Amino acid sequence: MFLSLALTLLGLLVVTFIIGRIMPIDPVLKIVGERATQAQYDAAYQALGLDKPLWQQFAIYVWDVIHGDFGKSISTGQQVSADLKRVFPATVELATLGTLIGIVVGVPLGVIAAARRGGWIDQIARVVALVGYSMPIFWLGLMGLLVFYGMLGWVGGPGRQGILYDGMTTEVTGMVLVDTLIAGDWGAFKDAFSHIILPASLLGYFSLAYISRMTRSFMLEQLGGEYILTARVKGLSETRVIWGHAFRNIAVPLLTVIALSFATLLEGSVLTEIIFSWPGIGQYITKAMLAGDMNAVLGGTVVIGTCFIGLNLLSDLLYRLLDPRSQ
Repeated sequence: MFLSLALTLLGLLVVTFIIGRIMPIDPVLKIVGERATQAQYDAAYQALGLDKPLWQQFAIYVWDVIHGDFGKSISTGQQVSADLKRVFPATVELATLGTLIGIVVGVPLGVIAAARRGGWIDQIARVVALVGYSMPIFWLGLMGLLVFYGMLGWVGGPGRQGILYDGMTTEVTGMVLVDTLIAGDWGAFKDAFSHIILPASLLGYFSLAYISRMTRSFMLEQLGGEYILTARVKGLSETRVIWGHAFRNIAVPLLTVIALSFATLLEGSVLTEIIFSWPGIGQYITKAMLAGDMNAVLGGTVVIGTCFIGLNLLSDLLYRLLDPRSQ
């Protein structure tokens, strides 16, 4: 397993290295500017190590990434690692709340839909999943802002906090909800929650569409088993049959589904962060790409890819730990 993990990470680094070399952007010009002399250009070219053979450039790249060095961002003038440390908690906070919404709503919906197959709840679950997969997220985000913020005023606007509370809470984790709770500032917490609830609900909707569909599929497979028929013949209540027997047997594979859903939200929240001016890693990478800041783009890509690989590994380990039959 760990050999496979190492090879996967190496493959990720190979892909990002190649992308950085084939992009039609000259990193040297981005640093020295178009008015630089040839001598200045050559000096920057050598300083970046672009005069070395490709295999040596790749070895240096891998060594730097292992030590958390992604170079300096052209856009911010800071080390990319420092920028990522600043923006990544915002994405984690948003994706975590979205995943929790997906679990709380999606799991019961999938279980009930399977238990009442063909009924009206099952039909609703299918429609919810279909819409969740087909509806453009940017349209839902804009409509959500228009209705719940612009017209009804039920939620906060774009950004993580309002002007009154922005920057007033001491940063501990980088996640505003957690930091405001640590500080005991309930006013700031309510303000932060009013800003995050709409984008998190939007991501949660897409998460629950996936989770409910997979939960329903797993449950249908279990409910057709002989042990379920035996449990019903014994006179066990339907609630105990469904939740105590069938659901317990799908809990382990469902962990993998939830882990993949969380990883998907981490890497797929770009449009949501842009629409809601959420200063996360998705918005950071997008701005860097538009500015031709390849160090920032590749650094963010490596971090997101590593998280995706790590979550897959964690779900596999939990699967083997909780279900010895899979070993």
